[in-house]
Amino acid sequence: MINAGVLVYCRAQSYVGARVHLDEARLRCLDAEVDVEGVRAALRGYQGICEGGDRAGQAADDDPGRRFRWLTAPRSTIVQSGPIHTGLTADARREADRLLELLVR
Repeated sequence: MINAGVLVYCRAQSYVGARVHLDEARLRCLDAEVDVEGVRAALRGYQGICEGGDRAGQAADDDPGRRFRWLTAPRSTIVQSGPIHTGLTADARREADRLLELLVR
């Protein structure tokens, strides 16, 4: 398992966002034959659900909280969200960037 991104949801700011960074070399250490483009497509799907609108598919018209719950429900055997952790932030977008650097890169 490797971390490939972070999800941040902030109800007060009506925000759900994903930041992704796929370390392809590290991924290939786990499986030399991995479908990297398939993994990237799944990660783009997570980003699309966060953005809402046409890229969100069935979740297009859902509020950010409902879209976040879509993302944290186990669906894929390739890309899965980890445990949810709570916290406080004044700037959810900046926090997503910070967590990506801290936990993924």
